[in-house]
Amino acid sequence: MSKCTILRGMRLLGTLWFLVVLAMGCHPHTADYDPALAAKVREKIHEIESLELKKADPNKVASEPNEPPATMELSLEQCRALALENNLQLKASLISPTIAAARLSEEEAAFEASFFANANLAKSDQPQGRAVLVSDTLVPAVGTSQIERVQGDLGVRVPLRTGGTVTFDLADARTRDLNADRPFNPSYEDSLSVSVSHPLLRNAGQWVNTHSIRIAAYNRDIVGARTKLDIITVLAAIDRVYWRLYAARRELEVRQQQYELSQAQLERARRLVDAGQRPQVEVIRAESGVAQQLEAIIVAENTLRDRERELKRVVNKAGMDIQTPTAIVPVTSPDPVRYDMEQARLVRQALDSRMELLELQLQLLQDASTVDVARNQTLPLASLDYTYNISGTGETRNESFDMLSAGNFVNQRLGLQLVVPIGNEAAKSRLRQAIYQHRQRLASRADREEIIKLEVLNAIDQVEANWQRILAARQNTVVNARLYEAERREFEVGMSTSTDVLDAQFNFANAQTSEIRALADYQISLVDVAYATGTILGAARIQWEPIVPPTDAD
Repeated sequence: MSKCTILRGMRLLGTLWFLVVLAMGCHPHTADYDPALAAKVREKIHEIESLELKKADPNKVASEPNEPPATMELSLEQCRALALENNLQLKASLISPTIAAARLSEEEAAFEASFFANANLAKSDQPQGRAVLVSDTLVPAVGTSQIERVQGDLGVRVPLRTGGTVTFDLADARTRDLNADRPFNPSYEDSLSVSVSHPLLRNAGQWVNTHSIRIAAYNRDIVGARTKLDIITVLAAIDRVYWRLYAARRELEVRQQQYELSQAQLERARRLVDAGQRPQVEVIRAESGVAQQLEAIIVAENTLRDRERELKRVVNKAGMDIQTPTAIVPVTSPDPVRYDMEQARLVRQALDSRMELLELQLQLLQDASTVDVARNQTLPLASLDYTYNISGTGETRNESFDMLSAGNFVNQRLGLQLVVPIGNEAAKSRLRQAIYQHRQRLASRADREEIIKLEVLNAIDQVEANWQRILAARQNTVVNARLYEAERREFEVGMSTSTDVLDAQFNFANAQTSEIRALADYQISLVDVAYATGTILGAARIQWEPIVPPTDAD
């Protein structure tokens, strides 16, 4: 081989390598990928930083350039609407059905027809033994066979839902012998073929070949059921947090009221001590009561801020995140109405509406389809192949196509293949696994039904218990209010001490707090009953649609 030939080969190899690198570089990287950022993240993994706190400056007054409103009144309906619109957890959940739908679309696209094209350039320079006539004598010699062949084909491949494949192929080839000068050099060959390949036993039939589509469709419905459950969960969480916030604000009001009563008791004690009707210790006792009520106010304020942050996190209203000092005032009051809890009806509704049972039912449908496919995979592998081909050739491409169109040269091939596994234990094991999983899921559904019944019955009992708590707390509040008034009058006439008055006042405050908590717990228990039955409280019906984020995939 000459040096020029080697250089031409190296030059061709370099050109091909450049084209491959160029094709690889044409694919854009994800915009969020940054090697420097990745390195910085890896550094943070192995480093634990310390938290440094600065001492507070008692003379510094905090100020905000854009202070939010001091208070904001929100009803329960407004909180629900804001949560459905802004809650970050729901935004993430509402994208899941879109992902599942894209997965289903991917599986359905498995039966799309595809266009294919191939091109080949081949040059061969092979040594060839031959006999050469020298002086009427055949002498063995080594010659060369140099052939240049350019070949290309294009066609369409159509997968069938029954498991087969139909292929249409048009091929064209040009062959030239570089060492000969004779007719049909170069020569052209063209062919048109139609081929069908189809399984007969294993992997045959539309039910088997659309298994992945059914599974993706069931997964889409499962994701939809989980999304609906997420929506119900967020709405139930909103209701619970709202009523806890209501109770915390009302409890703070009670503590502030008790603080004012303690201040009044301190003033009465000082007045009587100054008049010489009471010893100095009464003032000390009254001051102790004021300090206790002040501590109770601080604890109640901290609890209220915690409840406000919980509501802000779930609502996620713009301009009112969890860092803002905005005070939320719930304007919806409890409506303590006693309801007739029909156990049998509520249990039936729970079994019909709970998304967990719907998800299990969809998974059972998946299992049934998987069992059918696994049973099909135990069959022998048999396939039928048929090819119909028309060929043509000539000194020019036009002559070759003319012969092809005339259809004088037709080839047909029919083939049958059969593969029978000996033992077939792998396929049988997969079938047994699918059947076992189906039976396991049936047992899980029965267990889940019993758990749901238990949850519904417990929630019903809790509603009734909280209703009785409301009645008892109201009676306790009335009695302790009378007792406080009696102790206060007894103190005025010198029949009791400040300690007696403060104890009665403390019991009165606790009774008021118990009544507030009973009211809030009753509303929360109604929410729990609705959640246990897979529904929400109220007359409003909620329709939800998945979020479809913009992409550049198209």
